[in-house]
Amino acid sequence: MLPRKSRLLNIIIPVYNEGDNIRKVYSEIFSKIKARRRIFIVYDFDEDNTLPPAREIQKKDKNLRLVKNRFGRGALNALRSGFAEVKSGPCLVVMGDLSDDLSSVDPMLEKYAEGFRVVCGSRYMKGGRQEGGPLLKRTLSRLAGITLNWFFRFPIHDVTNNFRLYDKALLDAVGIESRGGFELAMEITVKAVKRGYPVCEVPTTWRDRSAGQSRFKLLKWLPFYLRWYLYAIF
Repeated sequence: MLPRKSRLLNIIIPVYNEGDNIRKVYSEIFSKIKARRRIFIVYDFDEDNTLPPAREIQKKDKNLRLVKNRFGRGALNALRSGFAEVKSGPCLVVMGDLSDDLSSVDPMLEKYAEGFRVVCGSRYMKGGRQEGGPLLKRTLSRLAGITLNWFFRFPIHDVTNNFRLYDKALLDAVGIESRGGFELAMEITVKAVKRGYPVCEVPTTWRDRSAGQSRFKLLKWLPFYLRWYLYAIF
């Protein structure tokens, strides 16, 4: 197992007007993640209200970087831009809305040190849970994960949660074909399983945002999720 102090964790945070949340997210990172870390806050436009508080944080933390989305606006391209900034090692995707439980990160890093190349924060395995969120979105997400696990022996219970840790070399190897939004997590995980990379999950709690506005577009992105669901089966 890698010594804890030798790991550099790359944390990628896509944001869209998260000015009310970003200080709290940074505080959570600082208090709950023990590993050495580099933080990439990825934004779409210069008027984003996340930037003023993020710049104040940056004055005190030289390991925080502001990255303008280089591939075009939207969550998918923000994540691609963040991944492009990382040369090697573990990449952790964290939402800027305080929905992810960062106390799960150290256990995720332990799994990475054991050799797992994708480590999923799972709401639907034993010990995980979800608090809030639209009923339809919750139901479809749970059904997708549970059916793949039960009937097709997929190694995880939660295929849609974006709170994930990836190995950078794996990201480079499998590539990204997603065209919508957050189905990116499902694509990468399904491809990793199909290609034989070690994939696992750790329990986590997801909580709906308390401030700001969600940009999740269920009906628009549903066909893209369905594509990777069918890919996992066939």
